[in-house]
Amino acid sequence: MTGEEVKKTYCAGLQCGKETTSQLKCPICLKNGVEQVFCDENCYKNNYKSHKTLHYKEDDDGSYESFDPFPKFKYAGNLRASYPLTPKRSVPEHIEKPDWAANGLPISEQKNDRLNNIPIYTKEEIKKIRKACILGREVLDIAAAAVRPGVTTDEIDEIVHNETIKRNAYPSPLNYYNFPKSVCTSINETICHGIPDKTVLKEGDIVNLDVSLYYQGFHADLNETYYVGENIEKEALNTVETARECLKLAIKLCKPGTTFQELGDHIEKYANENKCSVVRTYCGHGVGKFFHCSPNIPHYANNRTPGIMKPGMVFTIEPMINEGTWKDVTWPDDWTSTTQDGKRSAQFEHTLLVTEHGVEILTARNKKSAGGPRQRSKN
Repeated sequence: MTGEEVKKTYCAGLQCGKETTSQLKCPICLKNGVEQVFCDENCYKNNYKSHKTLHYKEDDDGSYESFDPFPKFKYAGNLRASYPLTPKRSVPEHIEKPDWAANGLPISEQKNDRLNNIPIYTKEEIKKIRKACILGREVLDIAAAAVRPGVTTDEIDEIVHNETIKRNAYPSPLNYYNFPKSVCTSINETICHGIPDKTVLKEGDIVNLDVSLYYQGFHADLNETYYVGENIEKEALNTVETARECLKLAIKLCKPGTTFQELGDHIEKYANENKCSVVRTYCGHGVGKFFHCSPNIPHYANNRTPGIMKPGMVFTIEPMINEGTWKDVTWPDDWTSTTQDGKRSAQFEHTLLVTEHGVEILTARNKKSAGGPRQRSKN
């Protein structure tokens, strides 16, 4: 022994992830220069659906180009999935990982869901959550600074991943219920959960970057929608700025004694006044010790979610605001959610702490943060 650390090998199956000494490799990946191993034949077969997203499609001339893996799917808008995906990015051994990092199952979160309790955090726990949120803001700002025409969403994923592990944190989305990437990138009509791939950002696009990280046992969660380039259509400006203002309005209501239910009444009223709609399928949530937990915070009016804000509660508000219909549709990748009519959607999210007298924005922007509001068109 030389004293050097022996590099461990793990099964490439998103539903496995166990340490292995196996040398079983996918023949197609070997041909394409992708080095991954599987525990055994059964593990390879059971994980093949997610694994084949890495496979290139060979053209008639022998070249490899990006391709749409769902050619028969009736997309709502112009956006298409662009495969192959890049292999799952690795996380160093020394970084503390959530329980789904290996096999995709958030067991502790699932057990907690049965209790349906809203956590009240101690001062020491809040210190750790606050630190995680500071790191999350740093990572989001660095990723946002890279948003420009010509950049692929996979390149943004690589930035988020590297900046997260550089801070000795784990990118919370990675392998969460087998999500294959370290950030969600949602373009134009995508409401949420867009998978980073070979899609190239274009002048005039809008893109949401949803960053979550796990640091010293606690999660941070935040996102913003950014303009790609300068030539932005007035409808896009209206949708994005309405979403930004909906979150700002909701945060102003947060204090001890406020019900979670009433936030949706104010958000939807403001969205409707600006000729937008509010997504109903997805909601804000508790965050901290768990990536997702109670309370659930719908953003639409007349919802019946229970709960009253109390000091020490930590949760997200993240209204998803659509240019057209509020209804959504999910792609065959089982993650990407888009508007049903193909029109744009925008979202903003903060992690919030209820204090004795109001609320603290744990993921607040700072003077160096990329992006920010733009003036709506007066036409």
